[in-house]
Amino acid sequence: MRRDSRIWLPWVLLVLALAFLVLSGSGLLGPVEGLLSTIVSPIEQGFAFIIRTFSATGQSTRDIQTLQEQVQELQSAYEALVQENFRLREYQAENEELRRKLNFVQQNPTYGYIGADVIERGCTDFPCGEAVGKDTNPYLRYIIINTGTRDGVVVGMPVVTGGAAMIGRIAQTSPNLSYVQLITDPQSQLAVMSQQSRVMGLVESTIEGTLFMTNILPDETIAVGETIITSALGGMLPRGLIIGQVESVSYLESELFQRAQIRTAIDFRRLETVLVVTEFPRPNLDEIKNP
Repeated sequence: MRRDSRIWLPWVLLVLALAFLVLSGSGLLGPVEGLLSTIVSPIEQGFAFIIRTFSATGQSTRDIQTLQEQVQELQSAYEALVQENFRLREYQAENEELRRKLNFVQQNPTYGYIGADVIERGCTDFPCGEAVGKDTNPYLRYIIINTGTRDGVVVGMPVVTGGAAMIGRIAQTSPNLSYVQLITDPQSQLAVMSQQSRVMGLVESTIEGTLFMTNILPDETIAVGETIITSALGGMLPRGLIIGQVESVSYLESELFQRAQIRTAIDFRRLETVLVVTEFPRPNLDEIKNP
């Protein structure tokens, strides 16, 4: 019996469908169709809302992925710009230092030079603490540069910045390296003069690294702000290398000389490259000894 109903069921449905089409075309099912539409319409709208929601959700997901990709691209571009900015600043600093060196060389065509990089610093700041490396002096101030006797460097040669500021003198050499004693070393002593008043004296350093111009005669006048330069007395240094500026002048009647505190022209902690002055005009003292 069940098997017979399965055979007839498709035919019954087909007949009902044809009858529904005929009656619907004649308008006899109008009230029934309105009732069915009223019942089915909310269901259709519900299904449509669900379909739109899923479609919008899929679109939102794609939008979020797109935004995430754009944010990642912008972040990468920003990091690249930051790195490029750092490189440009470094190039600018290097170019500025090279420009100063070039100006110094052009202004002193009779000098000989060797450029060098600072590869080590020792006690450029105070307090120094314990001995630096193999040095037994806890207050010694020096730098090590990557040029030596193979390049013609010898002990005593002056070392300067591109801005003609005096750094120190070669104190020790090896084939490829040189040890530079800074002017802030307490054992350093330089013959100097004021560029404005032409007052002569010596520049010495305290153990704290403070520079003083000493041996200023009591009747000499030197003012705050004057520039102190090397005087070339003794023939060991060229004239005109900048030491710094006068910050204060003191004199006690119990002392034989005046003393001026000097602010150095450079920051020794930031030294990266230097010039070793290998040749400069020197007075021919033999002419005096053998007229």
